[in-house]
Amino acid sequence: MKTFLFWFFAFVITISAAIYQRATGPTYPKKLDVSVNNVIYPVKLVRSLGLDEDPAVKLKINDATISAKIYFRRYLTNDEFQSADFQFKSKPVDSFVMNKIFKIEKEEGFFAEVPQQPAAGKIEYYFEISDQIGTKSYMKETPVVIRFKGGVPAAILLPHILFMFIAMLFSNISGLMAVFKVKTFRKYTFYTFGCLLVGGMILGPVVQLYAFGDLWTGIPFGWDLTDNKTLIAFLFWVLAVVMNWRKDRPVYTVVAAIVLLLIYSIPHSMFGSQLDYNSGKVMQGMIMNLRLFIG
Repeated sequence: MKTFLFWFFAFVITISAAIYQRATGPTYPKKLDVSVNNVIYPVKLVRSLGLDEDPAVKLKINDATISAKIYFRRYLTNDEFQSADFQFKSKPVDSFVMNKIFKIEKEEGFFAEVPQQPAAGKIEYYFEISDQIGTKSYMKETPVVIRFKGGVPAAILLPHILFMFIAMLFSNISGLMAVFKVKTFRKYTFYTFGCLLVGGMILGPVVQLYAFGDLWTGIPFGWDLTDNKTLIAFLFWVLAVVMNWRKDRPVYTVVAAIVLLLIYSIPHSMFGSQLDYNSGKVMQGMIMNLRLFIG
């Protein structure tokens, strides 16, 4: 198999995994179609907000004749739902990429503010729209959940994302080369390990610190799924590097590549940091939900 094909298939696998993770992650916007005066509008419902962002839910609907209302409360509490009206607004977009590349200077739609929460705090919400046909509720049975997080400097976040993407790309190409016993698989095994070390084990905890106030919430300190799955992948790549240090042992690279691909298929931020409003402590979602289940 030619080198170009290795790179091509590795890139396709990497992009596919990234798209799947983004589509299934619990903090990425939830896509929903709403009907307004017999016109279908695709909207994206926010599920993650930084403490440096405007705490607002947006409905990208340009029909100013309607009215809409949001209902919200703190997540996993017995609070009563509060309500607020959506307001039709035109807001300036303050983004170099959106302004200069996509030529988008403003955004229009209906906006409703929700109360900002501390880092790892969550708000659940649903909404209703009233038009000429009547009033219809959306997401009332399964409210959308917003998780708040501290702002992460771009100088930390962007390298973290970049190194993790490159680690996945190198993992796939080293795994494919190892399957076909191409000698250079060892080089990409070492490259993968280096990128995973920097992106996952060094920059990853720093991102976590900025976002939720803790460097590490995985084993042995907690059960944060993102931290733990990164640790598992890293250990498999440590083994692959050690076993290939002096002699070609492609099977270890293949196994490590498969493990990393499987781990990437787990939605990002599942069972992540979550504020317990009763204790005031930040816990992992899995532990918190278990506590609520057993009492």
